[in-house]
Amino acid sequence: MLLLKNLQAASFFAGLLLATTSVARAQSTAPAEPPPSNNQDISTPPPAPVPEPIPPPPTGPTFVAAPGKGVTVSNADGSYSLMIRPRIQLRSTLTKDDAASQLEIQVRTLRLVMAGNVFTPDLKYYIQLAFGGNDFDTNSSPIFDAFIEYTKFRDFNIRLGQYFVPFDRARTTREFGLQFVDRQGVVRELTLDRDIGIMLSSQDVLGLGNRLGYHLFVGSGDGRNRFADSKNVNGPQKPGALFIARLLARPFGAFDDDLEGDTTRTPKPKLMIGVAAGYNLSSDRDHSTFGTTYTLGTFNYVHAAADIVFKWKGFSFFQEFLYRDANKASNTGTVNGMPVTERSRSGYGYFAQAGQMVTRQLEIVARAETLKGKDSVLKALARTSGKQVGGGANLYLNSHYFKFQADYFYVFGDDFGRGQHVARLQFDASF
Repeated sequence: MLLLKNLQAASFFAGLLLATTSVARAQSTAPAEPPPSNNQDISTPPPAPVPEPIPPPPTGPTFVAAPGKGVTVSNADGSYSLMIRPRIQLRSTLTKDDAASQLEIQVRTLRLVMAGNVFTPDLKYYIQLAFGGNDFDTNSSPIFDAFIEYTKFRDFNIRLGQYFVPFDRARTTREFGLQFVDRQGVVRELTLDRDIGIMLSSQDVLGLGNRLGYHLFVGSGDGRNRFADSKNVNGPQKPGALFIARLLARPFGAFDDDLEGDTTRTPKPKLMIGVAAGYNLSSDRDHSTFGTTYTLGTFNYVHAAADIVFKWKGFSFFQEFLYRDANKASNTGTVNGMPVTERSRSGYGYFAQAGQMVTRQLEIVARAETLKGKDSVLKALARTSGKQVGGGANLYLNSHYFKFQADYFYVFGDDFGRGQHVARLQFDASF
């Protein structure tokens, strides 16, 4: 019995020893686990990264302000915006001829522009008010521009209101974007200025990268801020209308030909060529859409224009030809029992100007122009002051939006020795 118990105990210890040996052998043949790195905690895994919270879309209005661009407020979906931009122009002019000298210092113009869109980004509006002493014509209204425009369709933009007649490039260039202190004398005489009407236009006909454009305009022909005129002593005034067609081409692609000069130093050559024709039926003003009002009757005026703009690496060239011709030379009649003759103004003219940026901010410019008359009024004007030659310099501190300008012109006619010297300094700033 004792012997049996001893055998059972021996068998138990032998089995335990065999199991221990098997486990040890299995552990020795199993692959060793890599030692933990100094930066790794093997007891707890690293936490998963927490994603950045996505901000909710803006719900309130946004405000953007920049020098020369004014202040713009818009809503979140872009269906409404309003930009407000003031502008001031200060000018000093010294005029000298054989008879006298005159120095004039003035606030040449003071403008307030409001523009934006309503209901949709495609429905735009533009309002410009003028408050300078030289801004007013025969009407004291401060309204210069007031129009709405629908631009959803690339080939058919529609504009309705008062604005520049789309006739020649020199006049439709905004005043703050000029290379010289003032516009060309030829343009001030022969252009069409502003009128009230409707226009179809496109800057990118057929989607060719703004290489082709057109303007078709029908307006009143009376100019800006005009009401029905009752000064015609020969009876009721005939109804009139102004018709304009303009075509333009940019063979090297789009560029900003609405600003004179090349302040951005365009890296590739850019060219714009434009032609226009117009007819003003029953105009009662001596410059077709502006100027003195006739009292004896009206004239029908034919208009034509051609212009070219070139820019490349800081160099700019601008040339334009203008033509105006009336259907008759004069109207005659009596006013308060006295014989009166009112003459039309038919003539043509042209100019060429060039500029070169010599530094990032400094530009030198030069211009020459000629005015010719076909009737007695413009012939007399051309004989005394039909030609101008001159040059100047511009210091651009924020392109055309903040600049100092200086220019000098010699104005003469048939006799080069009898002319007028005009020197001007100007500060022009849009805020």
